[in-house]
Amino acid sequence: MTTEKLAALADFEASAALTDLEKLILRYAEAMTGSPVVVPDDLFDALRHHFAEAQLVELTSAIAWEQYRARFDHAFGAEAEGYSEGAFCPLPQAVAS
Repeated sequence: MTTEKLAALADFEASAALTDLEKLILRYAEAMTGSPVVVPDDLFDALRHHFAEAQLVELTSAIAWEQYRARFDHAFGAEAEGYSEGAFCPLPQAVAS
């Protein structure tokens, strides 16, 4: 993952740095992040054109695991401990309510 691609995550749909497949995966990750989780059939069908069933299970598991870790850490107020200090860490753009 390049720094350019990491910087593009906040506005990935408009980025020329990411491939169409990377954008598709990010759309899936966003859909899985919502509460409630709503993954449109057309999105999942598009993923099926690129991945076998076993690959979709692995991709979904990886996204779900990161969601679990993030929610767990937030619930316990876990803070960064400086292990990746100086590393690039893009933050999502704030969404107006």
